[in-house]
Amino acid sequence: MQNKTAIVTGAGQGIGYEICRQLIARGVKVLLNDSDETLVQQAAERLGNDCIPMAGDAGDVDFIRGMVKEAVAISGRLDIVIANAGITLFGDFLTYTEASFNRVMQVNLGGSFFLAQAAALQMKRQGEGGSILFMSSVTGHQAHKDLAAYGMSKAALEMLARHLVIELSPYRITVNAVAPGATMTERTAGDAGYERTWSSLTPMGRPAGVADIAEAALFLVSSQARHITGQTLIVDGGWTAVSPNP
Repeated sequence: MQNKTAIVTGAGQGIGYEICRQLIARGVKVLLNDSDETLVQQAAERLGNDCIPMAGDAGDVDFIRGMVKEAVAISGRLDIVIANAGITLFGDFLTYTEASFNRVMQVNLGGSFFLAQAAALQMKRQGEGGSILFMSSVTGHQAHKDLAAYGMSKAALEMLARHLVIELSPYRITVNAVAPGATMTERTAGDAGYERTWSSLTPMGRPAGVADIAEAALFLVSSQARHITGQTLIVDGGWTAVSPNP
């Protein structure tokens, strides 16, 4: 991965941050995005000179196109894009609001769609291929209470990855997805009982750590996966095989 350039959205902490850390450790220059400017700056300070911080809304199309331009302006190219940004707005289906639905779709689907579009146009111009990765979820495979809109958005991302095989394979651009299960992050660590509950429900005996998800993501955007496209890799310790709900 030496001398490549990547964009990772939603990367101020958690899975996205760990993906950035591992990419940089492999010689990749990374544009790190998050909506929280403080998190972006703190992450960039920790990751060093190969991290380009850019705070903003990964669901805003103008901002998305600006990110791609910024990455290219700094390094002259774009090789890897990981659409990790997403939001989870829980709510009962019968009372779920239009505002919540539209926001989930704007970030999770629209942001990923238009980031892939902008990145693919740049990769096509370069003529050397590239890798695009969407961040799905096990809730795109198994129903989970109060997550109808979120699960719907994640299932749609996996279909988008499959469809883009037709659109982008002629340019040697791979498009895949990772679907994490329960994962210990800064956010979930603050949820009392989360680790204990998911340790009991997960066949492998524990929820994932951020490194478990990041390592799967890095494989799919590496040259080792150059003949893998349109696929979703579920990383959940076996939970979807048995699917007990908390």
